[in-house]
Amino acid sequence: MPVLTINATQHDIDLPEDTPLLWVLRDELGLLGTRYGCGAALCGCCTVHADGRAMRSCVATLADVADAEITTIEGLGTAAVPHPVQAAWLEIDVAQCGYCQSGQMMQAAALLREIPRPSDADIDAAMSGNLCRCGTYSRVRAAIHRAAEMI
Repeated sequence: MPVLTINATQHDIDLPEDTPLLWVLRDELGLLGTRYGCGAALCGCCTVHADGRAMRSCVATLADVADAEITTIEGLGTAAVPHPVQAAWLEIDVAQCGYCQSGQMMQAAALLREIPRPSDADIDAAMSGNLCRCGTYSRVRAAIHRAAEMI
C-alpha cells in the first residue's frame, strides 16, 4: 500500500499504482481545490506541486509520485497566512469564474520558486499551459508580478 505525503501529511492509499493522483486527491482525500479540466494535461486546472515543481495531477499516477512531497492549493498557504501568490490573487481580484484559478496559482508559485523576479516573457512561457476560459490572463500576469514583490 503506497504512502503519499500530501500537504505535509502522510496518507496510506490502497489503490492501484496506475490511479491518477487527481482522483486520489479529490475522491479519496476530499481535497477539492485541485480541479478536473481536460484529463490530458492540456489545461492546467489540476496543477499541483511534486517536490516543488508544477505537475498535472490528471496524468500523474500513484507510481509517478510515490516518493514525492505533494502540495495542493490547500497546502500552499492558509487563510490566516496566505502564500504571496494567494494574497496577490485576492489583491488583484484575478478570479472571474474561478474554476482554473487553483491550477493557475500553483503554476505561478512554481514559477516564482524558480524565477523570483520573472519578466512578462517568463510569465507567459510558464503560464502558457494554464488555460482560462474567462480570459483573466492580464490579471494573472499582474498578480504574479505583485506576488514577486511580496516574496
